[in-house]
Amino acid sequence: MLRTSIPRAPSLPTSSGIFHLCLTFLLGQVGLLQGHPQCLDYGPPFQPLLHLEFCSDYESFGCCDQQKDHRLAARYRVIMDYLDLKGHELCGGYIKDILCQECSPYAAHLYDAENPQTPLRNLPGLCSDYCSAFHSKCHSAISLLTNDRRLRETREKDSAHFCHLLNLPDKDYCFPNVLRNDHLNRNLGVVAEDGRGCLQLCLTEVANGLRNPVSMVHAGDGTRRFFVAEQVGVVWVYLPDGSRLEQPFLDLKNIVLTTPWVGDERGFLGLAFHPRFHRNRRFYIYYSCLGKKKVEKIRISEMKVSRADRNKADPKSERVILEIEEPASNHNGGQLLFGVDGYLYIFTGDGGQAGDPFGKFGNAQNKSSLLGKVLRIDVNGAGSDGRRYRVPRDNPFVAEPGAHPAVYAYGIRNMWRCAVDRGDPITRWGRGRMFCGDVGQNRFEEVDLIVKGGNYGWRAKEGFECYDRKLCHNASLDDILPIYAYGHAVGKSVTGGYVYRGCESPNLNGLYIFGDFMSGRLMALQEDRKTKKWKKRDICLGSTESCAFPGLISTYSKFIISFAEDEAGELYFLATSYPSAYLPHGSVYKFVDPSRRAPPGKCKYKAVPVKTRSKRVRFRPLAKTVLDLLKEQSEKAARKLSNATSASRPVGTSPLKGPSRKPASPTSGRKTFRGPGTKKRARVWSPGSQGKRKMRRKSHSGRVRQSRAGRSLRRPFLSGWLAGGRARGESPRPMGAPAAELGL
Repeated sequence: MLRTSIPRAPSLPTSSGIFHLCLTFLLGQVGLLQGHPQCLDYGPPFQPLLHLEFCSDYESFGCCDQQKDHRLAARYRVIMDYLDLKGHELCGGYIKDILCQECSPYAAHLYDAENPQTPLRNLPGLCSDYCSAFHSKCHSAISLLTNDRRLRETREKDSAHFCHLLNLPDKDYCFPNVLRNDHLNRNLGVVAEDGRGCLQLCLTEVANGLRNPVSMVHAGDGTRRFFVAEQVGVVWVYLPDGSRLEQPFLDLKNIVLTTPWVGDERGFLGLAFHPRFHRNRRFYIYYSCLGKKKVEKIRISEMKVSRADRNKADPKSERVILEIEEPASNHNGGQLLFGVDGYLYIFTGDGGQAGDPFGKFGNAQNKSSLLGKVLRIDVNGAGSDGRRYRVPRDNPFVAEPGAHPAVYAYGIRNMWRCAVDRGDPITRWGRGRMFCGDVGQNRFEEVDLIVKGGNYGWRAKEGFECYDRKLCHNASLDDILPIYAYGHAVGKSVTGGYVYRGCESPNLNGLYIFGDFMSGRLMALQEDRKTKKWKKRDICLGSTESCAFPGLISTYSKFIISFAEDEAGELYFLATSYPSAYLPHGSVYKFVDPSRRAPPGKCKYKAVPVKTRSKRVRFRPLAKTVLDLLKEQSEKAARKLSNATSASRPVGTSPLKGPSRKPASPTSGRKTFRGPGTKKRARVWSPGSQGKRKMRRKSHSGRVRQSRAGRSLRRPFLSGWLAGGRARGESPRPMGAPAAELGL
């Protein structure tokens, strides 16, 4: 069948070693990692942007774009040039099938490439019947497909040895069975779910060592930087390469009011950049402070970036826009947002304590108070009455006697984290909608859509139910109900999130993703546009099978403080393992859908260059990736296997010839050296789908050492707060202070 001499076939890279044997043993014996959709570049499959002419079976979903399809077609033509007419008829289909398995959504499994550290096959795993038929008809073409010596040597032998080398342990994943398996292909390309319907997502660690990171925002100036604010009043700049600038963007520690108390809600709470920041250099901040006579206030100010350094705020540029006295230390709100209308939206809490006890109906229902409200102001000019902002003419209560003209919506308890939907990337559906999580009192947490002039019911209602029954029975029937509410069996302090509108994970488009600070649970809401109802979906992390990709992790710090999106719309959340404003246990995580990614090249953005004067601090991840954990488990399994083998040998014998033993390495007994600045790992949170989660405690080198007496004081306070109170729900009190003194 061959017409001329056989060239050396291009081959895929190979490697070998003990680790592969260990991993193969572990995965085969324990079943930790089954086949899952994955490409040879170790990423999830995708839907090609353009038609595939050669490997057309995979043009709807797979691992090839048009460029790779053309390369495979060119290789096919080179191979076919070496075959005569009979070879074309007998082998053309087989050779095309085998080449196109690089485009299969299960390519990594077919080529044993699910782990970057395991050897890669030269040819895909073939089912025995198909393999035997191929070898029988086309054994002379094997050398055209591979340079593997063992496979080439089977050319003239019987097919059994050849097919044994291409055998896959799991018969469902060999070609062509993998195409016919309805279980594998039924939901291919959609977000994976476990048996309970929990969405299987993964994470990458983006930043760590932060002190209660409360906010992460981008400047919208094309630089792809993001700015992370700590509760103590420090804002850091992170660059597109993942590094952080050594000098902070802003440092207001000396002004911001907060304490080391676990769960103290005061501090630096909000940050927003002006929509025209790249021209006017303005941004806005929201923080707690002390006024005259030590009166606690929340302050909203305007600041500017330094002309000399675009990565530094001008400390002398602060211009106070608004100050509001706080009657208690909790329920401080803290969100700042610019809407699509260009106005600044400010979200305040109801003033604190419990049950909004201020006045006859509470602050939230009192439209003359700025507490418990959504405010809307125009920061592009000063008002005629001495205000440092203008009131938009179409604000809903401008003409209402006694109402503050800046009020846009009311009846709010303590909205913690709100976001503007940037809209569907193609249709723009949903653009401008404003989502908020409103922390509940005793029974319910809720997610709301903000509407102009809306009354969200507090303190008459909590979630869908009555809280103050007298007020509730007299409440307006036009109160805005939540789009979703959940009870305290699920969580006790909602953290509002974002509607995903990014590029890298197209399956997530339109999902509103949020969480709960206290329970550590991640959730999503999916809208039914016909009924205008929202369905709640749990989000699960921790699946070894789903997250076995390079760089992905399946654990996170429990206390979910905030959510964020970058300039491209990719979604993140900020969490800490210990909720104190002074301890650097906070991290930033990015969501990744392991089931499907965008086509190669679609999500590449060129960042506008920005000069940096401060030193860059390279990111060092603390969380172990799923592949790291698999490697550790495989090494552990290999040690057990080795020990079992050694135990079965007679005493004094060697696995080789004589009784001699190889001398121990001079470094084998040494402990791993921790370099300067190396941190021990924070405690991490590994959640299940329905809240059956375990927290693994790990020590921190950065944690302040305490005396035994100090520890005995702090631990009961923390455990009691976690069990009974909640952040942004009930005010934590100083250790040892009687509850009666604080009005609780």
